[in-house]
Amino acid sequence: MKLYYFPGACPLATHIALEWIGKPYETVRLTREQTKEADYLALNPTGAVPTLVDGDFVLTQGTAILEYLAELNPEAGLLGDTPHERAEARRWLGLCNSDLHKTFSLVFGPTYYTDGDEAAGKVVAGKATEKLRSLFAIVDARLRGRDWLAGRRSVADAYLFVLLLWADAKKIPLDGLDALRKFQARLRADTGVQAALKAEGLA
Repeated sequence: MKLYYFPGACPLATHIALEWIGKPYETVRLTREQTKEADYLALNPTGAVPTLVDGDFVLTQGTAILEYLAELNPEAGLLGDTPHERAEARRWLGLCNSDLHKTFSLVFGPTYYTDGDEAAGKVVAGKATEKLRSLFAIVDARLRGRDWLAGRRSVADAYLFVLLLWADAKKIPLDGLDALRKFQARLRADTGVQAALKAEGLA
């Protein structure tokens, strides 16, 4: 099994999940430029990461990869054992991917959406920052009195940890969201998370 990634991007969630699963895997570190080259585009036509290659099976899209790994390795317990548990994991995985991650795109590259107009880009980034704060507040409320988003450790927790790294990098205001910060500290101390961060040169 081989994971294509570049450091600190969303494939870090997959990297963490692979560490939690504990089976052998390989990684291929790319630059953003390499994701646009023909060899890689043959694997992933979107020119994005992650891409997972498992034998002759090539899978793209981060949430699909996370769910595939969880279902392939049920003993790791990263998706849940019952329909209710799996629905909860997918609910929070969906919020991470469709709401938080999508909104971060407006912070990382706002001028893409404003035809290069930097003033308008600042407005877009500012509104996106406000939206991110409100979304993280929802997650914080969920984590009060809980260690994990779905009630037990799941692939959604790995994804949330990556998004919190982005929030710190982009100075998204998370003051007062104490449950989120406790979650972040707990995951940062996790041996699998530490291994993935070290492998990507982030620790």
